[in-house]
Amino acid sequence: MKVILLNGSPHSNGCTNTALEEVVRGLKDYGVESEIIHIGKNTIPGCKGCFACHKLWRCIQEDLVNEIALRLKDADGMIIGSPVYFASPNATLIAFLDRLYAAYGDSLMYKPCGCMVSARRGGTTAALEVLNKYPLVCEQPLVSSSYWCMVHGNTPDEVRADKEGMEIAYNLGRNMAWMVQALHSMPYPVKG
Repeated sequence: MKVILLNGSPHSNGCTNTALEEVVRGLKDYGVESEIIHIGKNTIPGCKGCFACHKLWRCIQEDLVNEIALRLKDADGMIIGSPVYFASPNATLIAFLDRLYAAYGDSLMYKPCGCMVSARRGGTTAALEVLNKYPLVCEQPLVSSSYWCMVHGNTPDEVRADKEGMEIAYNLGRNMAWMVQALHSMPYPVKG
């Protein structure tokens, strides 16, 4: 079993990645493989609203969105991680998710998803609410943790010092591992 983690931060070794690495530790301790894919360093144009994806079953814009969507189809679960910019996930990740869910939402259905945000101080609950709406609109089971999935700190070391935040990240990985293992043996419901 494998879970793909999407890092929306432009900093591969920054605060968001520090939290996602702790999620990875939770997944690994409970027997689930993982891979972190760094989205935030890329230039990803927003959705054009052309609805071509409804006919083509892929986004008409040929870039990272289509490539990663194929990898997500084979994964058992996914985690979305983002830094908080002005009380919201960063724009690159939002553009990616808008297009991913417009073109590939049906293939993500029933695939467990968790969301994690990282901030120096404020805006975390607003950003987390935005991220959680993506899996919820596509009938993905939302994986929770022991508290809201957020870490605080301005540097990776400060994030590591956020003991509660790191425990939340670890528990998100643990809970995701439990869910993908539990769902692995169950047939998906028929959409009515």
